[in-house]
Amino acid sequence: MSGILAGKRILVTGVLTEASIAFQAAKVAQNEGAEVILTGFGRLSLVERIAKRLPKPAPVIELDVTNQEHLDGLAGKVREHLGDDVPLDGIVHSIAFGPQGAFNFLEGTWEDVSTAVQVSAYSYKSLTMALLPLMREGASVVGLTFDAQIAWPKYDWMGVAKAALESTNRYLARDLGPQGIRCNLVSAGPLKSMAAKSIPGFEELADVWNHRAPIGWDLTDPEPAGRGVVGLLSDFFPRTTGEIVHVDGGVHMMGA
Repeated sequence: MSGILAGKRILVTGVLTEASIAFQAAKVAQNEGAEVILTGFGRLSLVERIAKRLPKPAPVIELDVTNQEHLDGLAGKVREHLGDDVPLDGIVHSIAFGPQGAFNFLEGTWEDVSTAVQVSAYSYKSLTMALLPLMREGASVVGLTFDAQIAWPKYDWMGVAKAALESTNRYLARDLGPQGIRCNLVSAGPLKSMAAKSIPGFEELADVWNHRAPIGWDLTDPEPAGRGVVGLLSDFFPRTTGEIVHVDGGVHMMGA
């Protein structure tokens, strides 16, 4: 099959519904020639059901990024699908979570905040390191962030967690660069997904895009962000690392 990911093998985390960026990234990746493996947490039967809606069947591996046993066994489970000497060419990190307390900045407890940071930022490093034995020069790691340069309405400690993710990306890019592995993030605009339902006041946050996206933004269309992810997985950015590519309709660059 031809395409910008022809012959590549990509692991995608975070597929839960067709409205997720991860699903769109997996779909576009397959359409561009990649072999895709998915991971799921908790509701595996749902992930397996959604996986059947991809252009081609994709295996699903159970993964809780806070469970060290899962991380330790991940490379072996991926090898079962790829073969012993077949490398992994890319990782999509689409994992974030914050307890309800993380969405109240002044009242959020350290327990809430530490959970948000571990799942949303530290897991970017731990997932990559778990799969590093399978990766080779030219491999690409792509994560998803929500622009942490500014303070957003209602986002609170999740914004801090995303700032930690963005910093983690830079350090990971620094340390894996000598091995020829690129690490980049896509900063996507808000989408009406399962993740959005867990954010109190999401509508107020998302309303910013109704007024400030110069090229427009569709809250129900995750495909542009998915395409951004696939672009960074491809060989079209061979010397781009530690970068944050905005797929947000241009809101990030608008002044007051």
